[in-house]
Amino acid sequence: MARHPFTDTIIKWFASHGRELPWRGINDPYGIWLSEVILQQTRIAQGTDYWIRFIQTFPTVGDLARASQDHVMRLWQGLGYYSRARHLHQAARQVVEWGHFPDNYEQLRKLSGVGDYTAAAIASMAFGEPVAAVDGNVFRVLARYFGVDTPINTSQGKRQFTELAQSLLPPDAPGTFNQAMMDFGALQCTPSSPACRQCPLEASCMACAQGTVSLLPVKNKTVQIKRRDLTYVYLRCNGKTAIHQRSAGDIWQGLWEPPTFEGGQLPQWQGRLTLLKDNVRHVLTHRRIIATFYLLETDTPPATLPSDYVWIDENEIDRYALPRLVEKLIETLSTHTAQTDC
Repeated sequence: MARHPFTDTIIKWFASHGRELPWRGINDPYGIWLSEVILQQTRIAQGTDYWIRFIQTFPTVGDLARASQDHVMRLWQGLGYYSRARHLHQAARQVVEWGHFPDNYEQLRKLSGVGDYTAAAIASMAFGEPVAAVDGNVFRVLARYFGVDTPINTSQGKRQFTELAQSLLPPDAPGTFNQAMMDFGALQCTPSSPACRQCPLEASCMACAQGTVSLLPVKNKTVQIKRRDLTYVYLRCNGKTAIHQRSAGDIWQGLWEPPTFEGGQLPQWQGRLTLLKDNVRHVLTHRRIIATFYLLETDTPPATLPSDYVWIDENEIDRYALPRLVEKLIETLSTHTAQTDC
């Protein structure tokens, strides 16, 4: 069966313009899986550095499985969306328990945190299984080229675009095609200001012909951003500070933080309370957080501090995985301490 001209053009473009990435061409499902998890919601430049650190620290899936969750979360720190790290760790343990890395799409989907796209990417790149990997880049390229205005965040849209991508997939080069689509969307058919005049598909692109490039793909607006107000109190007591690990069911599960309060009054703890910074803005996917940072210097550990807090030496806090917002608190505290020591 002859390839669609679109497919040939995309693969030819990829041969000349595809990105050189350390996990390409290795045919290692562990390395490919790791790259796909890291690159969710993460830029290539940042994600590449993390991928290298993970591979150096955990050369095999068994090494990752044997690591503690704290170790994994600490290495992940700064990437955000920490549920990815927890799923990554859990999936590594699944692989070890099964005795082998899943070698097909259906089995890959059973790994913790592995969805349709990631399973398709691994299956096609590592094992040559002819299954299309459809992500935001693919939605955008197909919507513009074929003039499809079905919303991509609906069941109908996801099914339509997946079927379209599958119909274009060359059975003899599924991994190459999937990677080509990713790079074409990331480098050529970009979300804003795409280089249409230099695009090899311009002459046959429906969006170019109809002047709808900026309107496609269509996405229904469904996400509501909610505001949360958090107050952090960094405790400084005889060279030590108190932190605890956030529990399940909320943001930053498994990460460490100082005493945190949401609404209401601060406890009346003995010591000198200093406002470090207020109106600190931090944006997550579905949350807009407004934070206030305090420093409490005391010689007496607060008696009402919950039992799940642990006291550590202040200079050891970098050994713990912290949310980015708490990192901002530590940075603010360091500036304050340096100024008061002058």
